[in-house]
Amino acid sequence: MDHSLASAASSTPPVRTGPRDPGDAWVDGERGRYWGRFGAAGVLAYDPSKGVLLQHRAVWSDNGGTWGLPGGALHEGEEAVTGALREANEEAAVPPESVEVLFTTVLDFGYWSYTTVVVLVREPFEPVISDPESIELLWVPLPDVDTRELHPGFAAAWPALRERLAS
Repeated sequence: MDHSLASAASSTPPVRTGPRDPGDAWVDGERGRYWGRFGAAGVLAYDPSKGVLLQHRAVWSDNGGTWGLPGGALHEGEEAVTGALREANEEAAVPPESVEVLFTTVLDFGYWSYTTVVVLVREPFEPVISDPESIELLWVPLPDVDTRELHPGFAAAWPALRERLAS
């Protein structure tokens, strides 16, 4: 069964029509420039029968064209797990009631942090591209994740995440 969902991918970001959240901004520091004034978070959804859910990022996005996790900027005062689940639902229709948080990992640079929220899929679902940030959403078996061109941050985190999932 093909678990990919295609979307017309533009080379330019969509025009924003509504108010922007104050967290939707770049932050700069000694380790680089990152998206999310209050940090960012993403969901690594794991379904033992399908693998992990990956997002093929729109070409206009930071590190566009690479594969990563549905996620994004946290809102002010928002807990990382809450923000990750919100973002995954907004970008890929990951139903929060169908997953269970297994663990989290945090990359913290002091001025910016990224939290990976690893969830176990309790009730199977099919992801749906629900915003312009994705070219494709795909369930990828664990051994095949490394065969994709991964977002650099996810590529660096994947070996440790995979090891924890396999244990």
